[in-house]
Amino acid sequence: MDNPERARILHGMEHKPDILIVGGGLNGPALALALAQTGHTVTIIDALAEKVRKNAAFDGRAYALALASQRLLQTIGVWDRVADHAQPMLEIKVTDGHAGTGPSPFFMHFDHAEIEEGPMGYMVEDRHLRRAFLDAMDADSNITQISGRTVIAQDHDATDVTLTLDDGSTLTGGLLVGCDGRRSGTAARAGIKRSGWDYGQTALVCAIEHDLPHHGVAHQFFMPPGPLAILPLTGNRSSIVWSERTDAAKRINALPEADYMQILRPRFGDFLGDIKLAGDRFTYPLNLTIANAFIGERMALVGDAAHGMHPIAGQGLNAGLRDVGALAEVLTLAGRRGEDIGSVLVLERYQEWRRFDTASLAMATDVFNKLFSNDNPLLRVGRDIGMGIVGSLPALRRGFVREAAGLTGDLPKLLQGRAI
Repeated sequence: MDNPERARILHGMEHKPDILIVGGGLNGPALALALAQTGHTVTIIDALAEKVRKNAAFDGRAYALALASQRLLQTIGVWDRVADHAQPMLEIKVTDGHAGTGPSPFFMHFDHAEIEEGPMGYMVEDRHLRRAFLDAMDADSNITQISGRTVIAQDHDATDVTLTLDDGSTLTGGLLVGCDGRRSGTAARAGIKRSGWDYGQTALVCAIEHDLPHHGVAHQFFMPPGPLAILPLTGNRSSIVWSERTDAAKRINALPEADYMQILRPRFGDFLGDIKLAGDRFTYPLNLTIANAFIGERMALVGDAAHGMHPIAGQGLNAGLRDVGALAEVLTLAGRRGEDIGSVLVLERYQEWRRFDTASLAMATDVFNKLFSNDNPLLRVGRDIGMGIVGSLPALRRGFVREAAGLTGDLPKLLQGRAI
C-alpha cells in the first residue's frame, strides 16, 4: 500500500496525528524524526513523489553542516546513514581579491584544531542527505508520509488544523508546521507577510573534480561581483557556489562547458591542479526573505519558510536545523506538562527563542555580502585590514571557529547531541 492510500485509510479511521508538516525537503523530515522520537505522531506531506525524492540525481547542491547540526542528525538517527558520504571540514580560508590576480595578502585562516570538539562541520551532498531522511522516516511507525500531493487550503478551529489536498482529501491534526520553502504556501494561506529584497545576484552551482587533494579545506574567495565558495566533497571533488550579478550569471550558465570553465578557472586558481566539471551546472537566485511572524493560529514556520538568506556563510540549513531543535524541544516539553502544543502560549516560546538569532544571522550575512561584493577601494582597504586583525588574534579566530561550528548561542538539546 502506498503512503497516500495508507494516510487516507488512517484518516478514515479517525486517526488524528499530533502534527501535520508541509514540506518534505530536509527541515520537514528532520522535524518529523525529532518529534516522532519523543512520541508524537506526525504526518508529512510533500508535493514530489517519493520515488523521485529517493532516486534524486546530483543537482549541484551540497550542504556545509556545522558540527552542531551533525550532532542533531546523530541524535535523531540520521547521521549513520550518511556518514560514509560526508567530508569533514578541517580548515576554512577566506581571501579577498579579483579573478586571475590572486588573493590579497590579508586573509583569515580558521583551523578546527583551535577547538576541542572535532571538525568544524561536514560537507554532504543533497542527494545523500535526502535519501537518508527518507529511509529513517520509512523506519519510524510514528511518521506517515504523503507524497505527490499538494495542500490547496488550510483552516483551523480552537483545537485542530485541517488541510485540504489537491485530490480533495482532508487531513486534521493538532498543529501545522510549514517547512515549504521561501515561497511558503503555509505562511501565505495564514496571511503572514514577508520582508526582504533581491540581491541582484545568482549562484552558479556545480561540482568540480581536481587533480590534487583538498585536505578538507574550504575556501571563500571574495570578488567584486560576489563570493566564490570552494567546498570540499569526498574524493578529489569540490562543490562550487559562485555568485555573480544575475545578468552575468545567466550569460555564463548558457555557455558551452569549455567556455564556462574558461571563466571559472582564473577565479578558482590552480592550487588544486587541473579542474573539470563533475556533473551538470545549476543556478539559484539569491535573495533575503524573512517571515514577519514565525507562528500563527495553530501553526509554526521552520527553515526557509521562516527565513531565507544569502549563502555567503553557508548557514541556511544550519539555521533551519536550529529551528527544528528549538521547536521539537518546546513542543515536547509542553506536551509533557499537559499543555496544548498548538496553543499560542506554547508557540510563542519557539518564536521568542528563534527570532533574535535569525534576525542577527540575516543581518550579518546581508552586511557581509554588501561589504565584500563590491570594488570600492576604501571598503576594500577596511575589510582587508579587518581580516588581517582577525587572522592574527587567536581569541578572535577561536570565536569564529566556534561560530562556524554552530557551538555558540542558546543551543537546543538536539544540537548539543542530547535527547530531549
